[in-house]
Amino acid sequence: MKNEQDLKELVKEKYGQIAQQSKAQNESSCCGSTCCGGGVDYTIFSDSYDNLSGYEPDADLGLGCGLPTEFAKINEGDTVVDLGSGAGNDCFVARAITGPSGKVIGIDMTDAMIEKARQNAQKLGYNNVEFHLGDIEDMPLPSHIADVVVSNCVLNLVPNKTAALSETFRILKPGGHFSISDVVLQGDLPEGLREEAEMYAGCVSGAMQKEDYLRLIAETGFTNIQVQKEKAITLPLEILEQYLGAELAARFNESDTGIFSITVYAEKAG
Repeated sequence: MKNEQDLKELVKEKYGQIAQQSKAQNESSCCGSTCCGGGVDYTIFSDSYDNLSGYEPDADLGLGCGLPTEFAKINEGDTVVDLGSGAGNDCFVARAITGPSGKVIGIDMTDAMIEKARQNAQKLGYNNVEFHLGDIEDMPLPSHIADVVVSNCVLNLVPNKTAALSETFRILKPGGHFSISDVVLQGDLPEGLREEAEMYAGCVSGAMQKEDYLRLIAETGFTNIQVQKEKAITLPLEILEQYLGAELAARFNESDTGIFSITVYAEKAG
């Protein structure tokens, strides 16, 4: 397995490429990138934003695995931080809830995504939505700035999840909370999927076991941890066979091993 820096560079490279693609191109693979083979038209992870206020199609690259803003209990006037903000999709939905009296801050480590998000914000005329280049394991933000933190299918791409959660805890105000959508596992992925770095950038092999994921959130100091939504992810046989071969792919689909999209809520005590 590659080291943390190698994995971060891989993810940055992949998502830099994705920033230049359309949503339709991104959704033609497993998790919004071309990692899983071209020509397979499956929208496996992402949910539809079409009915959400503030949705901006130009900011939707089809990269998410949930709708964290739908569950985030954002109030008018809140300061919201989006971890791994991409082209700004969740930021603009959050802004529709916070209104002009609130503030929304996006953090992303990919230059091309930051540039695209800023262009979208400028086009929309939003002066209370800003985007910062930086790692979510070491955010360029002061402590106790956020009422709410959201994130959509990003923590699973972060090699040091302990640092990312600690930083989330740091930037939240006492009494603040987060709602994070992510990909988790139940049972062990076969070796072919776990070690395939391209699949890592496609949202699966970087994912934690669900029970370990929830335990890590608790160990960081968060309380009132709730799984707000959970859905099973079924990888098409064509994708599994590409990485495992036909025999192992069939065994995988018959096993109890599962890939899930979950949205988790947790609070920082006041």
